[in-house]
Amino acid sequence: MKEVVVKCPATVANLVCGFDILGMALDEPYDIMKLKLIDEPKVIIINKDAYNLPTEPERNVAGVVLLAIMEKMEQKFGFEVEIEKHIKPGSGLGSSAASAAGAAVAANHLLGNIFSTDDLVQFAMNGEKLASGVKHADNITPCITGGVTLIRSIHPLDIVQLNSPSLFVTVVHPQIEVKTSDARQILRKEVLLKNAIKQWGNIAGLVAGFEKGDTDLIGRSLEDVIIEPVRSILIPGFDEIKQKSKEAGALGGGISGSGPSIFMLSTDETIAKNVEQIMQGVFTKLGIDYRTYVTSINKKGVEVVK
Repeated sequence: MKEVVVKCPATVANLVCGFDILGMALDEPYDIMKLKLIDEPKVIIINKDAYNLPTEPERNVAGVVLLAIMEKMEQKFGFEVEIEKHIKPGSGLGSSAASAAGAAVAANHLLGNIFSTDDLVQFAMNGEKLASGVKHADNITPCITGGVTLIRSIHPLDIVQLNSPSLFVTVVHPQIEVKTSDARQILRKEVLLKNAIKQWGNIAGLVAGFEKGDTDLIGRSLEDVIIEPVRSILIPGFDEIKQKSKEAGALGGGISGSGPSIFMLSTDETIAKNVEQIMQGVFTKLGIDYRTYVTSINKKGVEVVK
């Protein structure tokens, strides 16, 4: 096969308390990528959207992933990739991860599925390093595998696939920019032991909640005492949205990745849509443009559609 088209899902990283170790794939939004094998040892990037991302492969997250695969294979071939992004860069919904993971999965498909999931994550993390300066896998892994994932370790890579309950996810993307690199720089370098203990309890509770399908436990565990209190100051309306969403019946939620998007989990669609109205009302009142989604957990990850 010389050509493949893949659908690359958005992702929510951290899941409130699981900074850099927990992630979840979404059914919407998603990117579309078309990858072709070419005879020349180079990477050609064609943007099919209005975001004007770099087309030099060394400066493009999909490009660096494909270059890494070419280097690993030591063969004289290359790739042409068309990228149609619907996950806005800088949204906090795993835009760079979608491009990186999509490139890795599509290339592997064209090459006969010779690489393991761990290999694909390792390749795709090159894109995340380019985008944020750090090789993190909390967006990459669920984008590739679907569902909810735990990154127990990066060195060595140790991925744990968690059960994915049938929950609804409401997302609002205010049209402001929060760069991942900037959002990392404002974090504290040291953490009080009492806060660390509380955070460990919440992470363990959240993982147990997913594994047991215990939505009450999931809701109780969606609390972050380390990262969110610092990052939330970058997002107008955050505290109001979180409080009103929980009052409306949402289990809880928080910042998606490094922001500015905010997500909330709900047990049924009616609550999820009420939460959407709350989000819309807050940002309308603030005079900030926004985009909302009422979606669910994607169980497939990057999907070959053609």
